[in-house]
Amino acid sequence: MTSTVKKKPRKSAAKRKPNISVVPDVVAETKTNADLLARREAAVARGVASAAPIFADHAENSELWDVEGTRYIDFAGGIAVLNTGHRHPKVVAAAKAQEDHYTHTSFQVVPYEPYVALAEKLNALAPGDHAKKSLLVTTGAEAVENAVKIARAATGRPGVIAFTGGYHGRTLLTLGMTGKISPYKKDVGPFPSDIYRAPFPSVRDGITVQDALTGLQNLFLTDAQPERVAAIIIEPVLGEGGYTPVPFEMMQALREICDTHGILLIADEIQAGFGRTGTWFAIEHSGVVPDLITVAKSMAGGYPIAGVIGRAEVMDAVIPGGLGGTYGGNPVACAAALAAIDAIEEEGLLARSTALGEHFRARFAEIGARVAPYRMWDIRGLGAMLAVEFVTDFETATPDAALTKAVVAHALQRGLILLACGMHGNALRIMVPLTASDAIIDEGLGIFEDALAAAVAELQG
Repeated sequence: MTSTVKKKPRKSAAKRKPNISVVPDVVAETKTNADLLARREAAVARGVASAAPIFADHAENSELWDVEGTRYIDFAGGIAVLNTGHRHPKVVAAAKAQEDHYTHTSFQVVPYEPYVALAEKLNALAPGDHAKKSLLVTTGAEAVENAVKIARAATGRPGVIAFTGGYHGRTLLTLGMTGKISPYKKDVGPFPSDIYRAPFPSVRDGITVQDALTGLQNLFLTDAQPERVAAIIIEPVLGEGGYTPVPFEMMQALREICDTHGILLIADEIQAGFGRTGTWFAIEHSGVVPDLITVAKSMAGGYPIAGVIGRAEVMDAVIPGGLGGTYGGNPVACAAALAAIDAIEEEGLLARSTALGEHFRARFAEIGARVAPYRMWDIRGLGAMLAVEFVTDFETATPDAALTKAVVAHALQRGLILLACGMHGNALRIMVPLTASDAIIDEGLGIFEDALAAAVAELQG
């Protein structure tokens, strides 16, 4: 299937109509990607990397146009932030309405209803019949740091156990928990103490669930005295680590271990939450109820907000003034989050995620068999949180980061934005907005097929 990049914006194939004009009536100057890249190189710190050498001009639902007018289908969703799509009308309208009242007071100075309303909504959505309370902050890393603070205050213990391949943020504490060196942890240590690493069950690495649990028990015997461990933190689906779901029996075993030793279980749902896996939170698939949940990304349809949801008695362990932040729970972002959650409910996006996941799985298997035999080693995930992993061949299953990188590059040339992930950089992850139309999805898959064929030919040639 051949797809041609269109050089002029066109009406989105989605049924949703733009709620406001996104193109200025008067353009003061013509900008090019090359000009902006040069300015970026001169002004922005090298450590802030960008996957695509293009600059956004405007976007709508699952499509984006750069400053030169080239159209792209967005399968990256701002790194899983746009489950409700770019500029969802309901989200934009709610944010604008809030801006007409106030944009900031700091909840710690003069509180406001949107914060309380969002906390109520999150408490109702989180799994478990127990009483819950929530804290709102600004970033995912901030949410994880506060979850650890809360767990330590509630248990009186310092230790935290995380897992190989997990990603929890880029601050020093969260980097200590993140289980991947490059590029996140390279050259920026040392990291905080009392953080321990347990093995993650991995088919690729030959680590079974029993192996992982044995490794955790050995950790208790050698380094992490269980009576000094405040929390075990885990992503129910690894994000940057490769979009690998935690086997349900592993999650259930972790719940039992935590209950046995008085340890709190933290589910890091920052990338997996708000419908990405077909449920509000990915941990729901396992039937396990965590003590604390960290959330961010798609909670507010593109506005920066994050939070911690947890058992009321645990959340209340920190003394007044011990939690918060100047911008935490910004009122505009709270309004946007309430609207995004409403959109997920009203538009049936949980069921849409499940259906999209089934469609992607079937098409990936078909495309892989036809275009790249014995190169697409695994198709994995939950709902529409999927990844495909590329290898040099099925016999050795050697990770093929070069092929993955080439597919991403060829896809971008053809008008599709993709992102890689995984410990070996050889997996492509799908984070397309759940609001994308069937026509856009299939157009994007067609581009993926062409890009895969071109990448295979390039590396073989």
